[in-house]
Amino acid sequence: MNLELEGRVVLISGAARGIGRAVALSLASEQAIPVIVDPRQEEGNALAAEIEAAGGTALALPKLLDSGRDCEKVVESALVKFGKIDGVVNNAGHNDGVGLESGSADAFEESLRKNVSHYFGLAHHALPFLKKSRGCIVNISSKTAVTGQGATSGYAAAKGAQLALTREWATELLRFGIRVNAVVPAEVMTPAYDAWLEELDDPQRALDDIQQRIPLGNRLTKPEEVADAVVFLLSARASHITGQHIHVDGGYVHLDRAAGFLVRES
Repeated sequence: MNLELEGRVVLISGAARGIGRAVALSLASEQAIPVIVDPRQEEGNALAAEIEAAGGTALALPKLLDSGRDCEKVVESALVKFGKIDGVVNNAGHNDGVGLESGSADAFEESLRKNVSHYFGLAHHALPFLKKSRGCIVNISSKTAVTGQGATSGYAAAKGAQLALTREWATELLRFGIRVNAVVPAEVMTPAYDAWLEELDDPQRALDDIQQRIPLGNRLTKPEEVADAVVFLLSARASHITGQHIHVDGGYVHLDRAAGFLVRES
């Protein structure tokens, strides 16, 4: 299927690792141009070099997106290099464990700033150029927004806000033909996830327990599976999809956890 993404310039925050990296590679495979926005300069540059070595085009911007001005600079840099912006993938974030009991009001506010403010900032500064290209926005959220997790109020609130903003922006931008959707992963094997597992007393047992709760295949979702959904939503093939929350999670959120075992037993 031709996704008609050739030459389209897409900003991706948190793109040097995990889901963001997979999105960049998937876009490049469709001849799109990923702009890799990530403070990990060495990894971002290596990813851009990998894409270019395969015949594609990419740009690495080592930015943390710690302020509105950082978001504006990213947009300016992409425009200097390519002259347009066709899409934004808001992905960067960190499950920082700011809980109701363990955190503080100041830590909660800081968690929101770090996990959701740059979603607004990047979309806001890119908007004039998305209007010109009739581009798309895809927000990466998390199952914590709809299931809860415990001891992570800041992150869960930010992820819920991302889902609310998805529908708010989809409504506001209808008149410009700009589509806005969210992809909602659950348990995905990324470097951050692997690092979290390694902090536990028995990482393999914890992983086995988690995978047993994922109905489809009793396995974690691959970053590439999330990325493929993101890239589809950015493409012309998704031309009448907007304001949606697409769960890519092996049925984790919506299916009976026992269903996976029942299917194999039948």
